Amino acid sequence: MVKLELFNFDIFPKVFPCDEEIEVTIKPLGAHVAFDGEYTVQVRAVTQGNIRDYKQRNNLASYPVQPDSDGCIRFSHIYRDEQEHFVDVLKDEKRIVRLSVYSLLPDMVGRYPFRGDLHMHTCRSDGKQAPAIVAAEYRKNGYDFLAITDHDSYYPSLEAINAYKDVPIEYNLVTGEEVHLEDNDIHIVNFGGKYSVNALMPGDHHIDVGDAKELRSLDGECPEVISVEEYKRQVRELAEELDIPEDIEKFTYAACVWIFNHIKKADGLGIFCHPYWLANVFQVPETLVEYMMQTQPFDAFEVLGGESYYQQNGFQAARYYDDRVKGRKYPIVGSTDSHSCVHNDGALIASTIVFAPENTREGIVYSIKDCYSVAVDTISTEWRLVGETRFIRYGDFLLREFFPLHDELTFEEGRLMKDYVCGDEASKAVLSAINGRMKKQREKYFKF
Repeated sequence: MVKLELFNFDIFPKVFPCDEEIEVTIKPLGAHVAFDGEYTVQVRAVTQGNIRDYKQRNNLASYPVQPDSDGCIRFSHIYRDEQEHFVDVLKDEKRIVRLSVYSLLPDMVGRYPFRGDLHMHTCRSDGKQAPAIVAAEYRKNGYDFLAITDHDSYYPSLEAINAYKDVPIEYNLVTGEEVHLEDNDIHIVNFGGKYSVNALMPGDHHIDVGDAKELRSLDGECPEVISVEEYKRQVRELAEELDIPEDIEKFTYAACVWIFNHIKKADGLGIFCHPYWLANVFQVPETLVEYMMQTQPFDAFEVLGGESYYQQNGFQAARYYDDRVKGRKYPIVGSTDSHSCVHNDGALIASTIVFAPENTREGIVYSIKDCYSVAVDTISTEWRLVGETRFIRYGDFLLREFFPLHDELTFEEGRLMKDYVCGDEASKAVLSAINGRMKKQREKYFKF
């Protein structure tokens, strides 16, 4: 929901480089809040303390302003360091509205926030809805990117992509699958891989749609199918090379490494999923979790997602922060692991905000690998974030000040997407007419 301040006033740009002079515009949204006469704009850096108690920090800049001919107020200010800044508009010393902007360090300049899901299911495995419908519903809920990751199957993600190949949308639908190979119970997601790991050997994928390369790869290029026996031979051989400790299940760990290696070859993101899922007891033994975190054969850890009980997400978040104390750094993601996109309390329990130069498969994968992501917990009405402090603070700002406006546009596109796949031909023309609005919004609010 858009908060009242943003309903009444627009402020732009919202995000820009720190330590540069930036002109900011405040636009009243309606005659009921129109500017008239003289005002004062005050700017305060959120991290520098109250001016009453920390006078030496000079954390208050005041600018006398009047509305321009278009009714907007404009002022210029140098925003120091990476942080949020409060922008207050006063009339006769009384505050009319408080708005916010954010300044970023150089490494974040040019990186836009894209929110999405890397792990979910459809009726092609144990979910409820068709891939194209799932994609549309999540677009309605503000998602910029998404991968269908059905159990044992890669082709449902291609089904979602192909459903919208003939209409212009600003939505990044990515290939994916949840990998389940024989004698390995650890759940691994192949996000964005150019070919299927499940379909490297006979199984459900082949039973469902066959072994045609165009159904088990993004571009028709993928390794040849091998037998289950050959897979096991390769895993056993790899286990001998890895020098795995005696208290760790050698085949299980080596199978994970084998899978992650293939996902890397496929130019994807290999995600180690929900080790603290309560499958009667925790799915993965604690010593094996510790060894996985120590050796890090994965590309990213699913720190949030799947269930709403505290043990899963709470324990995984604690594990992440404990590992950071130990000097271990690895990328993290949050996902729903949902099995229904509607009438499901778990449909929107977690997501990932990725800070990427562009919303493409490559842009999302490589930005996550470079640790430019933060996981978002939306189990309760007030969100929680997991990740580096700088990204938590910035992500919180975005969830308050940017994404509610962003989500108004994605809702419209998602609704039209669903109409389109359900046979409404008129929706294609409307999708064409609104195409490009997300890009314009980013350019308005992010001054890079």
